[in-house]
Amino acid sequence: MGQQQLLLIILGVIVVGIAIAVGLTLFTAQSIQANKDAIINDINNIAAYCYQYRIRPKSMAGGQGSYENCSLPPKLRDNENAKYEIVATATDVTITAHSKQNETDGTVTVKLTSEGTLDPNSWQFGPYFQSE
Repeated sequence: MGQQQLLLIILGVIVVGIAIAVGLTLFTAQSIQANKDAIINDINNIAAYCYQYRIRPKSMAGGQGSYENCSLPPKLRDNENAKYEIVATATDVTITAHSKQNETDGTVTVKLTSEGTLDPNSWQFGPYFQSE
């Protein structure tokens, strides 16, 4: 009877260990996805800001049909999700985000077109955000 109880205890410890490992994996994956979703939301807000700059006349501190000289205000450059930077030309803007969770591999880059839309073919995600 003692050996059977010992085997049941060992089996119980193994099952609990596996459950903890699976739980940590799921939590980590959810955390990464939540950060990616938040960054995409912030990029949409930045794109809207840049497009508003482009269509606003120069007399109202706008670009008068150009993205050139567009720059982000401090509140849009950095938040709890990521640090953001833009490279603006006359016809488009490249928006890059560096995640605060992983600044090296957690990057997202996309191009804003002259029509004010994010080019669906230009999205690039760093290795941290790519699913396996």
